[in-house]
Formats: sequence, C-alpha cells, structure tokens
Amino acid sequence: MAPVYGSSRRAGSTGPWSMLRPGPRSALPHGLSWTPLSPLDNQALAELIARAESADDPPYRTTAEETAEYFVDPTYSGVAGRDDTGVMRAFALVRLRPAGEIYTSMIGVVDPDFRRRGIGRALLHWQTERARHLIGSERAGAAPGSAAATAPAHVVTTVLEDDERMKAHLGELGFEPRRWYREVRRPLVEEIPEVDIDGFLTIEPWSEELDEVVRIAHNQIFDGEYGASQMTREDWKAGRTYFAPSWSFVAVDHSGDRARVAGYLRSGRYEQDWVALGWREGYTDMLGVLAEYRSRDVAPALLTAAMRAYRRDGMDYAAAGVDSDNPAGAVDLYRELGYTPTQGTVLYALDV
Repeated sequence: MAPVYGSSRRAGSTGPWSMLRPGPRSALPHGLSWTPLSPLDNQALAELIARAESADDPPYRTTAEETAEYFVDPTYSGVAGRDDTGVMRAFALVRLRPAGEIYTSMIGVVDPDFRRRGIGRALLHWQTERARHLIGSERAGAAPGSAAATAPAHVVTTVLEDDERMKAHLGELGFEPRRWYREVRRPLVEEIPEVDIDGFLTIEPWSEELDEVVRIAHNQIFDGEYGASQMTREDWKAGRTYFAPSWSFVAVDHSGDRARVAGYLRSGRYEQDWVALGWREGYTDMLGVLAEYRSRDVAPALLTAAMRAYRRDGMDYAAAGVDSDNPAGAVDLYRELGYTPTQGTVLYALDV
C-alpha cells in the first residue's frame, strides 16, 4: 500500500493541509513556508541533512538512499519548511508502526543557518501533537475491544547524550529517557582472539538459503524487547542498501536431526561515513543469539568472524552499536573483545 501523506491510512484526508492538524497551521514557526513532506522531496531533504551534518560533524553521513527509507512506513506525517527562495531549511517527520504496542518515532533537522530561532522547539511540539493524533486514529480504526484498540502507545526519539538543550525541550514535553545507545569500536591491527565453540556449532557465511530461517530466529530472539516487532519478510528485506553479506555470519547448531540457527551477525558497509570518520570500518548492524546458546560463546565467535572479514577487506576498525535499558550500557561483551565505547545517544519516550 502506498504511503498516505499526513494522515493515518484509516483516517482519510480532507486536503493537503489535513496533516497539520491538530492545531492550526499557524502553530508552525513563521519565517518559513510549510508544506507536506513526501518522497518527491527526498533530494532536497538529503541536501538539508548534508548541510547539517557538515556543520555538526557527526561520525557518519546520511545519503539520499537512507533518507528515502524514511518514507517506507505506511503511516507517517511530515512537514518541510522552505525559505523565500524555495530551499528546504527544516523538516519534521513522524512515523507510526504498530508492534503489539504502538510506536511513533520522530525525526527532524533545522538548517545550521536557521537555528536558534525557535524552529526546532516548535517542530518538537508539532511532532508530539501529530504523534498523538496518529496514535488516536490507529486506535479508533481498530475493532472495539480488540487488543489494538487498547494497546499501549509510545512516542520515541533519540538525542545525542551531550545535547542538553534538546534533552531539556523533551523533558518539558513529558518525555523520559528509556534506553541508552553506545557506539563501540576496535582497531583491527590488534590481534583477533580465537574463540572455541561447541563442536556441533559452526559459524557459516551468510547466504540466501539461510536468510529466511535467520529472520525467524531474529523474531524469537527479540520477542518482547522494548520497541521490537515481529519482522515480516518485507521488513527483513527493507533497508539493505548498505548490507554486506560477505561480512555477515550465521551460527548453526548441527547437534539435532535438522540444523538450527543459534545466532547471527549482520554487517553494513557505510563507505559514505569513512571520510567523516577518518578511517575505514566494518559495522555490525545486528547481533542476535537465541537464549539457550548465550552461555556458549556464540556472540564472541560471530564478532571475531566479522572482524576477520573486515580486516581481510582492508578495514581499519570494527564498530558496532550497543543498546541497554540503563546508562552504563551492555558493553561488557565488546570490552572483552577489545572494543572501546565512544559516542552515545539516548532514546526518549512519551507514553500515550
């Protein structure tokens, strides 16, 4: 189903500005002209984000292929603010995805030349209102008395751990910190340890034949995790622009009559980030191990297999992102393998 711009797919639309409700159109900051954001705006959106990243210099760069993925979720609302020459100077996007519980995520950027004018704060208010509206429409469209009609709902967004100004704005709106994300990296010039695993377990290269059983295992591993939803085949295949199969691995248990997935590691090759970083790295996008295998060194075996693949292809570092429900972060596994924690972000959530 094609995305419905600015409205829940169940709620209908009365025109291009219906997406700006609740609240009058004038609630958006003056000084920019505001229009609905759609996939047709993707190039201008990518250029805006590139200007912001050039000024802020985060350790990554976002491509137009990645911004195109912002529009994949079937229910979303977005606005673009343009100056009097037609250049996009700010955007805000809210995306909704039912996942047992209902989650709406918020993302936005203000051009560096247009900051400190109250635009970002006003957009946060607009996004929060819009998220509530999308959640209300999702519940209203569900069958009365069904789980979907009464499912808990959350509005979520992430912020750099040292961005006290944004954290304060979110606090004013009732958001609370819920999860902490930590980037970790390890130089590949250092010796990569050998990991001994059970003789019935093998670490195998990623293949199309294993892809679907890995998806099923992923759903088992992350069932009940905060914000996790069951990955459909379409979800699992989406967002693979930078997926690196040759850097990805599957742990397989051969002890039974039928081989079984014990864990997996999925890597990304983000070459667009390397100039900003100043080095080349292989990045672990996903790492999962089934509960009954977590004491059998499956995760270290997968990580070291990935390290060797990264080094084989000339990478300087192995990197990954770790998330936890506490500020200390679940980085022990990575520390033991020589990774060092670096930049952090915090997920803020508002229960609705």
